[in-house]
Parts: sequence; structure tokens; C-alpha cells
Amino acid sequence: MLRHTSFAPIWDENCHILILGSLPGAKSLAAGQYYAHPQNQFWRLLDHVLRLQLSPSNYINRLAILLENGVALWDVIESAQRHSSLDSDIKAVAPQDLRTILPALPALRAIAFNGKKASALGRRILHARGDWLQDGGSYPIRLLDLPSSSAANTQRFDDKAAAWSALAPYARPA
Repeated sequence: MLRHTSFAPIWDENCHILILGSLPGAKSLAAGQYYAHPQNQFWRLLDHVLRLQLSPSNYINRLAILLENGVALWDVIESAQRHSSLDSDIKAVAPQDLRTILPALPALRAIAFNGKKASALGRRILHARGDWLQDGGSYPIRLLDLPSSSAANTQRFDDKAAAWSALAPYARPA
């Protein structure tokens, strides 16, 4: 079974939302881009919920728009073995050290987990039991469990979007 490695985080010190996936799938790894599978609804969900106009943009522009709007991306898994793109096939996980990024994100107010696997592992890494993580600073960080944006999650787009709307209160004011 092949070992796959995640991408570097996309962030800057002004980010107030950190979205954590599990591990990029085959199409994303081949493209070298987060959420590159054309049927993954990640970019469309952010368009809908945060009104960012990401979908028509190329990847570099998408990342710039995310950062301009205070949204960071990373994965909870640094590397793992997997023979398909399904989270259920992930084995031999080497987790990210998620706590290393928190001091670099002083504006962080919410961590959103994209899917059940990301949430289960991410909460374990962060030692988070409730809906809040104390960052050691003056503000607690809200933890949000979101339905996976993957096409493997057959939940209707409108239902996913309703759940992803939990990000809206943490978005930058217009």
C-alpha cells in the first residue's frame, strides 16, 4: 500500500478560520492542490457560505482569496497509507502536530473539521473534548464538525451548506 503525504498548510497570521481535512485524495495529490477532485464540493460550499467567488478562479487565486478572507487550510494527517481516496481506507496514520500552528494564528477563532475522520483525529490531536479549545491566549477557539465535502458523502448539497453555514459567524465582516 502506498504512503501518501499531505500538503503544507495554507495560512497567514491574519487567519481566523482554520479548515482541517483528513488527507488529500488521489486527484488532489496528483494535482498538488487541496480539494482538486471536480466533484468535491469544498470550493462550492465556501462560495455559498462565505460568498467568496472561489469556483471560477484558478487554484492560486482561490488560495489568495481564502487568505484575503482569513481562511486557512491544512490536514490532520501528515502521512498515511491508503489504496483509494476514501477516508475509511486510511491506515498507519502519522498525525500532524496541529498545536504547532496555533501560536502562529493569533486571530484564530474557529477550527472546522471537514468530515468525521478529520474531526475524530483532529480533536484527539488537540486534546479537545468539547466545542471549544483554549488557545492559551485571550480567546477560546470554537471547534466545528462539518459534513465531508467529498463526493463520497452523498448528503444533499443544501444539507451540507446548511451545516457549513456554521462558519459564517467567524467570517470577516464585509
